[in-house]
Amino acid sequence: MQEIGKLLVALGVVLAVVGFFLWKLSGRIPLGRLPGDFYVQKQNMSFYFPLTTCIVISVVLTLVLWLLRR
Repeated sequence: MQEIGKLLVALGVVLAVVGFFLWKLSGRIPLGRLPGDFYVQKQNMSFYFPLTTCIVISVVLTLVLWLLRR
């Protein structure tokens, strides 16, 4: 049980660090404004789906985890 607690704390720290860097670099990294991200705005409704951003993040995380596993 102690290992699970340590793992959860480590994951929380990693998420906090990644979130901090994304927050600080948000003006320089165009995540969420890439071509292929859908944004529809009507009179009283708006819909946003960051398809390309999700694909880019997925590919980057896959490569990082693959490299860490090797």
